[in-house]
Amino acid sequence: MERYIAIDNVCAWPNLTLLPDKSIAALVFNTPAHAVYEGEVECWKSDDGGCLWRKVGVPAPHTPGNNRMNLGAGLSSDGALVVLCSGWSSVTSYGTQIPAKFHRKVIDSVVCRSYDGGASWQQGGSIEKPHQIDSFMAYGDIVQSSDGILGACFHSWGDSTEKGVIGFPNFTSYFLRSYDDGRTWVEPVVIGKDAKGNPINNNETAVICIDGKTLLAAARTLDDQHLELYESEDFGKTWHRRGPVTLAYQHPAHFLMLHDGSILLTYGIRNKGFYGVGARISKDRGNTWSTPLYLVNFEIATDGGYPGSVQLDDGTIVTAYYANKVPYHNRYHMGVVRWKTNEFFKA
Repeated sequence: MERYIAIDNVCAWPNLTLLPDKSIAALVFNTPAHAVYEGEVECWKSDDGGCLWRKVGVPAPHTPGNNRMNLGAGLSSDGALVVLCSGWSSVTSYGTQIPAKFHRKVIDSVVCRSYDGGASWQQGGSIEKPHQIDSFMAYGDIVQSSDGILGACFHSWGDSTEKGVIGFPNFTSYFLRSYDDGRTWVEPVVIGKDAKGNPINNNETAVICIDGKTLLAAARTLDDQHLELYESEDFGKTWHRRGPVTLAYQHPAHFLMLHDGSILLTYGIRNKGFYGVGARISKDRGNTWSTPLYLVNFEIATDGGYPGSVQLDDGTIVTAYYANKVPYHNRYHMGVVRWKTNEFFKA
């Protein structure tokens, strides 16, 4: 296993995409703190399999008093890197005192696309919000069906009135589809419902397409904050609940289809005394999962996780995450670990 401090002094929440030229794009939030400060998502690239990184562009620059940090990302069928980027209003510049009380609001997502690996960006498109929902943001990877339809997960965030968002409100996870290669996003469908048909309080939902039509989604629950697994057999039109796939305080998720057809699930671990990144593998389309692997131990971190992974041609997996500190490095950063499944999981 190789481990790197890949991008320093960023809170990151990294989203990785393997580009057609085999380089890796990382979309990262560039401020070394959470959502209360100004900042924006930057696109960084690695041409050597995740060891060295360089900044190449900014999909959606922020304006004073706002930030751009919540996103979904992935490739369109024409090879563009698509980013769906939201954020927050009523935030202060980094390093200034945070007000004791402030009313931040979710700002609308911008649809961004790049045809040159993240260096230059076009903005334009639209995202259909569910009825009576104003606060709406994307999360995770963009997926594609066998007939070229794109899909992405979004979630609503609490109070949508002019009072703004206060505290830790209710959420609902949705799946949206795009029929024009990621320019417009439509048909929001609730992913998790209870026995009475009411939306379940979920957010930050990762999704994978496993056969061109069947989807698996892992949602962060808001009770004990475990990951709950859902499945759709019609590319997101309908969903059914499969059950928990992690323990409490282990979230959020990322899925990756490996070269051998197995599904890799990575996720943050936030149990007391065990901050880090966990991993499990399924060889049967998510029906059963391997014993959890403690992939990365942050040791001294009090904030971190949010992994994302890609697999290189030689089988190496590049997993990125963030942490606010680790031994011998006392700053927020995007960390990277390079590893292979056969070193940790039995055949």
